[in-house]
Amino acid sequence: MESLTITEILNHLITNQNEYCMEVTPKTLADVKGGTLISYEGRVQLLEIAQVPDEHVNEFKSIEKFKIFNTNNLWVNLKAIKRLVDAEALKMEIIPNPKEVDGVKVLQLETAAGAAIRFFEKAIGINVPRSRFLPVKATSDLLLVQSDLYTLVDGYVIRNPARVKPSNPSIELGPEFKKVANFLARFKSIPSIVELDSLKVSGDVSFGSGVVLKGNVTIAAKAGVKLEIPDGAVLENKDINGPEDL
Repeated sequence: MESLTITEILNHLITNQNEYCMEVTPKTLADVKGGTLISYEGRVQLLEIAQVPDEHVNEFKSIEKFKIFNTNNLWVNLKAIKRLVDAEALKMEIIPNPKEVDGVKVLQLETAAGAAIRFFEKAIGINVPRSRFLPVKATSDLLLVQSDLYTLVDGYVIRNPARVKPSNPSIELGPEFKKVANFLARFKSIPSIVELDSLKVSGDVSFGSGVVLKGNVTIAAKAGVKLEIPDGAVLENKDINGPEDL
């Protein structure tokens, strides 16, 4: 798929007077929970998985029936927002989302910014290449975007051309890394992962500065043991369970 530039998208919206645009991209098996666009009552609308009855969830997750999903890259005309707000016309639907926080079951009440699409005139979805979709939903995703695998150039997040393989490394971090504050505290600096294929980390592990990870790396600290990866360490196709393996 040919990549669309920000300028091309903006020109299209201005030329066609589209008040609202949602960037969507082809769904893969990793994106089956992502919201999708539907046509309902003559308007383009967003359908989220939390709105789908249990008996239809598998149908919603199908990449054959619903082939695109919402990237949450949204373009909205500010004058149109003011018009709708002044008219009190943005009647956003509350979506109940059951979750568990620290072992306690809670009901999170949400409104989806993408759901506002139905209130705007000439609202559209634009199918963009996956290069414009880089989600950060977990600290494993944060590790990817903070590493040397990506860089920021003129407002664009650009993938490092030194990365030969088309896919990103697979990264699995243990619960010790789940919260952002804990994640950040365990890295003096984010390791180089341009040549990494997979990383699995579990236990009380911390990383020094200038660490380089290559190939397939597994680091598993034993219970009660703090494992520190030293500054400047180069780990390539390593299984590490203790300091003796470094």
